[in-house]
Amino acid sequence: MMATFSMASMTDVIFLLLVFFLVTSTFVFPTAVEVNLPEGVEQTAVKPGTRVYIDQSQSIYVSYSDGEPQQIAEGQLQSYLLTVKEQDPLTSVALYADESVPYGKVVEVLNSAAEVKLRMVLATKAVPSSARPYKSR
Repeated sequence: MMATFSMASMTDVIFLLLVFFLVTSTFVFPTAVEVNLPEGVEQTAVKPGTRVYIDQSQSIYVSYSDGEPQQIAEGQLQSYLLTVKEQDPLTSVALYADESVPYGKVVEVLNSAAEVKLRMVLATKAVPSSARPYKSR
C-alpha cells in the first residue's frame, strides 16, 4: 500500500504566512524628521524634489526625490546644495523649518542656497479657511 501526501496542510501554512506578511507590512512606518511647520496663507505650485529640514534641535537633514532624510553636518550643506545645482541648474529646494527654529538659522540656510545660486522655497502648512484673515477688495 502506498502512502499519499496531502497538500492541504501545506497550502494552509503558506496562506497563513502570506496573511501574516501582508498584515505586518502595514506596520512599517518610514522614518521621518519631526518638523512642526508654521502656517502660511499662500501656497506655491512648485513641488521641489530636494528638501532640507531643520528640526527643533536645529539639526539639518536633506533628502532627494522620495529618499529618506539623512542628517548632515552644517558645514556640508553648501556642498550638498552645490551638487544638487550641478545635477539640475533649474531646480528649487524646499526648506522645512520647525516653527521653533530661530529666524537667524533659517536665514543661514537660505544664504547657503543663495551662494550657489539655487532657488529655495519655504514650506508652510496651510491655514484653515476659517482662520484666514479677511481680505478687503
